[in-house]
Amino acid sequence: MNIEVSSEKSGDEARIHHVTEQAFLSAPHTDHTEQFIVDALRRAGALTISQVAKADGEIIGHVAISPVTLSDGATGWFGLGPISVLPEFQGLGIGSKLMQSSLDALEEVGASGCVVLGDPAYYGRFGFEVVDGLVFPGVPAEYFQALSFSGEFPQGEVSYHEAFSAQG
Repeated sequence: MNIEVSSEKSGDEARIHHVTEQAFLSAPHTDHTEQFIVDALRRAGALTISQVAKADGEIIGHVAISPVTLSDGATGWFGLGPISVLPEFQGLGIGSKLMQSSLDALEEVGASGCVVLGDPAYYGRFGFEVVDGLVFPGVPAEYFQALSFSGEFPQGEVSYHEAFSAQG
């Protein structure tokens, strides 16, 4: 299967919404609002990176990256997620392709780094690590990780864009 990763284009919105909804439909530890978060980030102009994975011209995956705010005033940091792959295509390396492509794009725009809330075993493969003193309140510390493009990490609390509270 040939997978192409490219930036979201006008007209992709409905398919991205569907892919995101389906990807999280049976997922544990979610309130199933990820598709609404992506829509709200797009409306707010806060999708710094929005890439799709296509197989045979059809969108089967998506990754969103948006700015985050740090209490220590550090700039140039972003949050990865949601990242979505249709259930029937999960486990085939498509999420990894989206991850690597989006992180490369983020580094190309001069980002300082990226944070993610998720499975440490999965995200650790891409260089994400738990950083002492960098926190996202209300979640177990081992699930909040960061990747620095310079090797330097900020300290303090991370806040995601208000779109992450979207409910529908």
